[in-house]
Amino acid sequence: MDVSATSGLGAPSTTSAVGSNKLGKDEFVKLLMAQLANQDPTSPVDSQAFVSQLATFSSLELQQSANDSLDSLIMAQAAGNQTSVVSLVGKDVLFKGDSVSVQTTGDQTVASPILAELEGDAATVTAVIKDKSGNVVRRIEFADAKAGSQHFSWDGRDNDGKVLAEGDYSVSLTATSLDKKSVNVEQRVREHITGVSFSKGYPELLLSGGRRVKLADVIEVVQP
Repeated sequence: MDVSATSGLGAPSTTSAVGSNKLGKDEFVKLLMAQLANQDPTSPVDSQAFVSQLATFSSLELQQSANDSLDSLIMAQAAGNQTSVVSLVGKDVLFKGDSVSVQTTGDQTVASPILAELEGDAATVTAVIKDKSGNVVRRIEFADAKAGSQHFSWDGRDNDGKVLAEGDYSVSLTATSLDKKSVNVEQRVREHITGVSFSKGYPELLLSGGRRVKLADVIEVVQP
């Protein structure tokens, strides 16, 4: 807080309280005593103004102390959050998404399952799988799916029975009940967490398929 050496005690300036020239507690007391010692005897300092200035200084000191404490708490919380997120590495994450992947190891082709959450029982669930160009490569119908989480397996082949190339594919799901009514379905993806990135100012999970997912999109974290 800046205090000008004048013959009287006015209200202290608060606009420069956070500047680089702010006075410390000791400097303020020394300056205040000097003002009292050099005041005009015929016009002494008004006691109310004196008390007001002391109260203002005390308030600013408390505010600065509170701000420092809050900054420390925020830093501690951020560090704790980062530690918690990093502990997720090595686990599997379930998040909202519309993709599946096909991987080939030797003569074996592995296709990631199609995951969904059904709002009600469905007589049929139709999956339409497309490549990156938007071409339909496979259409599959699954029968008698119950409400709740569902796990649909497929063989990683196209409609002609040929093994699909390795990579990611998009999938869209539609579900129909026995009475031919539409059933709401939410598509999900499950992948392995290989790392965490903070490069964008917030944590993102790095996944085995090369994708990134925000924590806000995570539905569940499970053991692999």
